This record gives sequence, structure tokens and C-alpha cells, in this order.
Amino acid sequence: MSDTHERPVEIITARDVPLGGPRAMTVHRTLPQRRRSLIGAWCFLDHYGPDPVAATGGMDVAPHPHTGLQTVSWLFDGEIRHDDSHGVHELVRPGELNLMTAGAGICHSEVSTETTDTLHGVQLWTVLPEDARHGPRRFDHYAPTPVTFDGGSALVFLGTLLGSASPVPTFTPLVGAELRLAPGAVLDLDVDPCFEHGVLVDTGDVTVDGVAVARTELAYTGTGAESVTVANPGDTPARVILIGGEPFGEDVVMWWNFIGRDDAEIRRYREEWNAHGDRFGETHGYVPHHPDGPFRLPAPELPGTRLRPRSNPGPVARAGADPYRPAHPEGQE
Repeated sequence: MSDTHERPVEIITARDVPLGGPRAMTVHRTLPQRRRSLIGAWCFLDHYGPDPVAATGGMDVAPHPHTGLQTVSWLFDGEIRHDDSHGVHELVRPGELNLMTAGAGICHSEVSTETTDTLHGVQLWTVLPEDARHGPRRFDHYAPTPVTFDGGSALVFLGTLLGSASPVPTFTPLVGAELRLAPGAVLDLDVDPCFEHGVLVDTGDVTVDGVAVARTELAYTGTGAESVTVANPGDTPARVILIGGEPFGEDVVMWWNFIGRDDAEIRRYREEWNAHGDRFGETHGYVPHHPDGPFRLPAPELPGTRLRPRSNPGPVARAGADPYRPAHPEGQE
């Protein structure tokens, strides 16, 4: 095992929020938060389940807009129906990447299927850089082949890791993978030292560079390291999501489901969405779980103060990070 005990590891604690409204399922959100808004271009991370659909109603997110970002959907269990204004109608299944590029604007809906008993997975966003954020809509689907290593396996859905390369293009250098570790397994991952990384714990007892990370927590390791050690010292299998990328250097204003660069852009996006503007198009095929629910999510009221770019500290892990304390409205579908 690598000698990593002296490396700082920053623990980002999740907060619970409703997905899509007060009647929706609860998710654990680790990005964005007050102390750290981005890891590479990864700007949003929701973790949910195992969610018993019969008891909670599952996922039912009516058509809603996005600008300047990509949505990354990854399931461990269950099935979700995706419909968007690019004309894509796709099922999200475990172990299969569904990546939607909003470009200048898109809208979509997400609904767990009738055959889904348990819903369990993650939803992530990546921010698009200036030269791509006004581009066209796009959708990519990819089912990675498992890569095995001593004591576990990996599904690399974005970027390159463990000798496996995803063919899905990204607009900034990124990596994303699901890692499974058997009891007692230790994985020394060779990583790009120019990348900062985060490890989200889904199940099991996990340490990252020797630091214990609880379920739903995200361990941040910063840049400069050529390896990250993920271990499972427990007696049950463990599963984590690894994300990483080169630090994102552009200013970002993120509010509700919009990403822009200044207050005026966000206010314009909100106005266009509520006015059914052409920027976002129309989503067809959405069938809600509740017939009396909204068939389109209206943008909420903006704050009276000017929206400012999110601050993000340098790509250096700070041990002992405080739990999340809300400071401003976060992105929320």
C-alpha cells in the first residue's frame, strides 16, 4: 500500500434535498457547497437510494431547462425514462452512461419506470467551457466493459483509468468511474497529477489515502498526486464513484438549473424559460406519476441581490472541512 497517510484529504459532507419539489424523492448533495463548488469541471453531484419506489414514489421530474452544462446519469439499480427537446427518448439503466449536453439550451424530463422497485444511483453535472457553452444539443450513450483488478472491478464511463478509455467526448479533461472493491481490497490508482479528484462512497467501509470516508461523503484529494489509494478495510463489498479533472479556471454563475457567466445571463435564461422561449424547445413524451402534478417546472423567483460567480478554493485538499452551511441557492432540478 502506498504511503499516503500524510496527504490531506478534504471530506465534503452531503446535505439532503428534494429532487424536483417537495413531493419528490430525497437526494444527498455534495456538490456544489460552500467550501468547494467544483472538482475539475464537475459542478454538481446528487446521490440517491437505495430508494423503495413503492414507499417514496420514485423519481418524477417534469420538463425543466438547462444551459451551459452536461448531465451525467449513472444508475446502480432501477431504470429511468429520459425525454428531451433534442428528440432523445432513452432508458437509463445500471452500468450505462447517459450524457446530455445542453449547450445553449435544452429541456428534459426524468421519470423512474413502472417496473422499477428500487432506485439507486448518482446524477452529476459538468460545466461547459466558454468555447462550448453556446454550442448545439447532444446526447451520448455508452455501456463500458468492466475492467478487473486484484480485489475488484471498475466501469470507466468518462476519460481514461486503469487502462480503459471511454469514447464519449468531453469538453475539458475529465475522468469518471464506478469502482467496486471486495472486503480487504486495496487499490492504488495511477492518476493524472494535473487532475483534482473526488471519491464518493456509496456502500461499504472505505478509506481514501488512509482517511476514513463515510457513506454519502465525498473525499477530495487536490492536484499533484500521481496516485490515489482507495481501500476497503471492512468485511462487506464497497462501491465508490471516482470523479476528477483539470481545475476549471472560468468564472461560473450557477442558479437553479442554469449555468452562465453573469447575473444578466441567468435572468435572461429564467425569463426565456418561463415565457416558453425557443432556446429550450419542448420535451415530448413525459408521463408523470401524479396526474395532478406540474407538466413543466417553472423557474423559481430570483433573489433580490445580484448573482455572483462562485468562488472555488485552490486545488489543495484541506483536512477537516466543515459540514455544508447554505450560503446561496443551489442548482436543483
